[in-house]
Amino acid sequence: MARKSWCESNDPNFTAKAADVVGLYVAPPEKAIVLCVDEKPSIQALERAQGYLKLPNGRALTGQSHEYKRHGTTTLFAALEVATGKIIVTHSKRRRRVEFLDFMDSVTSAFPDRQLHVILDDLKIHKKNEHWLKAHPNVKFHFTPTSASWLNQVEVWFSILQGQSRSGASFTSLKQLQEHSASGSSQ
Repeated sequence: MARKSWCESNDPNFTAKAADVVGLYVAPPEKAIVLCVDEKPSIQALERAQGYLKLPNGRALTGQSHEYKRHGTTTLFAALEVATGKIIVTHSKRRRRVEFLDFMDSVTSAFPDRQLHVILDDLKIHKKNEHWLKAHPNVKFHFTPTSASWLNQVEVWFSILQGQSRSGASFTSLKQLQEHSASGSSQ
């Protein structure tokens, strides 16, 4: 039986925030870049035990056992360029405001002299960055409504990465996981 779930937003500004984000997707400002930014914390580099299981009837099954070795965790920061689908990624040991703003510095340097409209969820590290925004007048943050991060298109990329790329994969090091997560991105 399939399990279904949903999330309801109690954001009093849901309609205005959703309209702002969807408006950026449907009619982006001329000559501006629209980016969807978020992070996926605590991604584990797991080395899984793989092999064969011989059945009594002589047939063999291939697969993985439930055993694994841990090789560390990483936080993946990603920016999806809506118009092209290109991804900019970086990895960090932690997920704090300083790492977020360092990532945003690398994102802005990838688009020099361009107006950037950045779609974010309402995570605490994404808010109260007026000092950084003042130093980057070409960047404007747009927030999805509370409990509606599904409006952020980078979540689709995270889902694909999780389901098709990392699910059941085996990594012998944190570096191998980071390189795997960065494949297909522009950085």
